[in-house]
Amino acid sequence: MDEVLLGKADIIERCLQRIDTEYRGSENELETNFTRQDSILLNIQRLCEASIDAAMHMVRSHKLGIPRDSRQAFTMLVDAKLLDQQLGEHMEAMVGFRNVAVHNYTQIDMAVVRNILNKRLDDMKTFAQFLIKQSLS
Repeated sequence: MDEVLLGKADIIERCLQRIDTEYRGSENELETNFTRQDSILLNIQRLCEASIDAAMHMVRSHKLGIPRDSRQAFTMLVDAKLLDQQLGEHMEAMVGFRNVAVHNYTQIDMAVVRNILNKRLDDMKTFAQFLIKQSLS
């Protein structure tokens, strides 16, 4: 059993629950309630970081090489047939969003955040389930 992967899956699931608590039923407040917005963005950032950590851990434990950046870790998992290609691509996109959020490359577009909240959080749930399965193999 891989405790690291289980721990990362747990972090992702807790962040998803917190996002759900802050967003569902208060969707119209995303642009105006900055405390709620900060909580949501922080939890998206945390779940992205946990996902990156898990991907890097899997690359290392499967001896797949050394990724040059966070996105490549997901590509390496896809290439090794450990991760579904579509999910891998979605995870890479989340890395891009995380970089914008953390490093403030540009102003965060709330339309992009809404898209993540409404369409991409299921990818994170799927990735957490993937980590749990991988931890048991």
